[in-house]
Amino acid sequence: MAKYQFLTPEWVEAAKQIRDEHTADGTPPPHLIKMNQIVTGVPFGEGTVNAHMDTTDGTVKMDLGHIDSPDLTVTLDYETAKSIIVLQDPQAGMQAFMAGKITVDGDMMKLMAMQTSVADPKAVEVAKAIQEITE
Repeated sequence: MAKYQFLTPEWVEAAKQIRDEHTADGTPPPHLIKMNQIVTGVPFGEGTVNAHMDTTDGTVKMDLGHIDSPDLTVTLDYETAKSIIVLQDPQAGMQAFMAGKITVDGDMMKLMAMQTSVADPKAVEVAKAIQEITE
């Protein structure tokens, strides 16, 4: 199985393919949110990656670039983003937030709701598959 560096365009495409394969049954995400992400300290390119997640149509869409009219924008460093997104470590996110490594501009309640929801079995499968393709 090919492995890709977290947040490279190749990794994003592989992660989208995994998500599409595992969510083909149409199970909607538990929260509707439009979130932009600014990831700093990236070890490739220009050092910053802009990305987004949008679940407002009932599916999870993640991609590079920003979307218009987000509910919130989260700024965080590369290692924290990897811990939260790839390793699924909510403690890393909470610790980074308390240490000021994560800033949130917008509807903080939507972010908090996402953090407290229980992952469904499909989300666990997706997370495991994404871990397997990440360097």
